[in-house]
Amino acid sequence: MTENKSNHRQILSTIAHRAMIERGLIPDFSSEVVAELNQLQSSSMQKLSKSSETHRDMRSMLWCSVDDDDSLDLDQLTVAEELPDKTVKIYVAIADVDALVKKGTSIDKRAQHNTATVYTVGKIFSMLPEAISTGLTSLNFNEDRSAVIVEMTINEDGSLKDASIYMGMVKNKAKLAYNSVAAWLEGQAEFPPNGAAVEGLAESLKLQDAVAQKMKGFRQRQGALSLETIESKPVFSGDKILSMEFAAKNRAREIVENFMIVTNGVTARFLTANNYPSIRRVVNNPDRWERIVEIAARYEYQLPETPDAKALEAFLVKQRVADPLRFPDLSLSVIKLLGAGAYSATPAEGRPPGHFSLAVKDYGHSTAPNRRFTDLVTQRLVKSALTKTPQPYSLEELDSIAEQCTFAEDAANKVERQVEKSADALLLENRIGEQFDAIITGAASKGTWVRLLSLPVEGKLMKALNHPDVGDRVKVQLVSVNVEKGFIDFNEIN
Repeated sequence: MTENKSNHRQILSTIAHRAMIERGLIPDFSSEVVAELNQLQSSSMQKLSKSSETHRDMRSMLWCSVDDDDSLDLDQLTVAEELPDKTVKIYVAIADVDALVKKGTSIDKRAQHNTATVYTVGKIFSMLPEAISTGLTSLNFNEDRSAVIVEMTINEDGSLKDASIYMGMVKNKAKLAYNSVAAWLEGQAEFPPNGAAVEGLAESLKLQDAVAQKMKGFRQRQGALSLETIESKPVFSGDKILSMEFAAKNRAREIVENFMIVTNGVTARFLTANNYPSIRRVVNNPDRWERIVEIAARYEYQLPETPDAKALEAFLVKQRVADPLRFPDLSLSVIKLLGAGAYSATPAEGRPPGHFSLAVKDYGHSTAPNRRFTDLVTQRLVKSALTKTPQPYSLEELDSIAEQCTFAEDAANKVERQVEKSADALLLENRIGEQFDAIITGAASKGTWVRLLSLPVEGKLMKALNHPDVGDRVKVQLVSVNVEKGFIDFNEIN
C-alpha cells in the first residue's frame, strides 16, 4: 500500500473507490454530468422555491427533518396533528427531485446505473451530484421547497383510515437528529435547542412518536417482524480508527421508519388505483424456513412447518423479552435465513407477492428520491398520475430498471461490506492470536462466516470443528487479516 499506514481514512477511501469499479458501479461523475449540473445550477432555484397553481402552500406548518447527525441529503419532512375524533393526521413531504432531474438526462442515466447512494466507511458515493442531493433538492432548513405530499389519517389502533397525495410547497423549520431526539423522547435529555426555538414543535414530535408506536403495534399484529440487528460505525481519532461503536435502533428512528413504511404502501396503491405500473420491493417467503424452525426449537418454541410471519413474530417478541442482550444475534440469524429481497415491476392490474418481514402486500419505494433511483422513478409515475400526463415508463422499461436496481443493490452491499471489513481489519491487525466468542451468520458451500459477540466484526471461519450452521455459538481465534481485501479469518477452537 502506498498510503500512509496511519491514515485510515485515505486507505479506506482508496479501497472503496476500487471496490466500486470492481463491482460494476461508477465511483465518479463524468464530464457530461458535470456540464449538465452547471446548467442546472444557473437556472434551478425558481423551479424548486416558486409556488405554482398545482402546489398547496404548506410552508407555515411545523415541518421538521429527523435523520442521522451527518446527513445532508434530506428526503423527507414530517408533521402531525390530532383531530377531534382522536385520529391523527400525518403529513409526509418528499423532496421533489424530478423537478430538476429529468428522465433521460446524463445525470439521470448515471443515477440509473448505480441506482442508489453507496455509503462506505471510507467515502460516500452519491447517486446524484451532491450539489443537487444535498443542496438544490434537499429539504434543507429554512428553504422553500417543492414536495410530493402524502397525507394520511391514522386510527387509534394504528391502522390507516385514509390517505391522499398531492403537490405542496414546504419549509423545514428544524433539522433534527435521531440520537438527540431519541434521548429527549426517552427522558434522558432536553429537547434539542434548534427544535425548542420553534413553538409547538415539541408537541408535534411527541404526537408523531405516539402514533408511530401505534402504527408499529398494528403492523406487528399483522405479522411484521420485530427484527433488531447490530449496526456499527468506526470511531476515528483524526485519521485513525480507534474502535467501533454500536448504533442502536431508537424511538426517533422508529418515527421515520413507521411513517415511511405506510407512505410507501399508500404510494403503491395510489399508482394501482390510477392504472399505473410500478416498481415494488418484494421479499418472498423465507429461503430456509426449516432452519428458522430448528433455531426456535432450541428455545423450546414450536413454529409451524410452513412459513408464518405472525407465528415468527410471536417467537421474536418472546425472545426479545427473555434475552434482550442477545436478541440482535437471534435477529441476525433470522435475517440471513429469510433471504434477500428484490425489485419487481408490477403491472397496473397485477398483485405483487408482497414483503414477508414487513407484513405488507403493497410496498413501493418512494420516500428517498435523492438517494434511491426506484424512489425517483416512483415519483415520476406519481406526478404523471396527478397531472394526468402520459405515463413516463412502460412496463418493459420498469422491468429493466427493477433488474438493474436488484443487481446494483447487491453490488453496493458487497462494496459496503468489503470496506467495512477493511475497517475492521485495520482495527484488528494488531490482535492476531486472540480468542473471541462468536455466532455463525452464514453457512454455504463457499464458506462459513461468524460475527464476534464482543465487537461488531464479521469474518470467515477457515477451520470448523463440528459443521456449525447459522445461529450456532462458537469459540474462535483470529488467525489473519488482509486490509486491502477486507479479509478477516478465524479458526474454531474448543
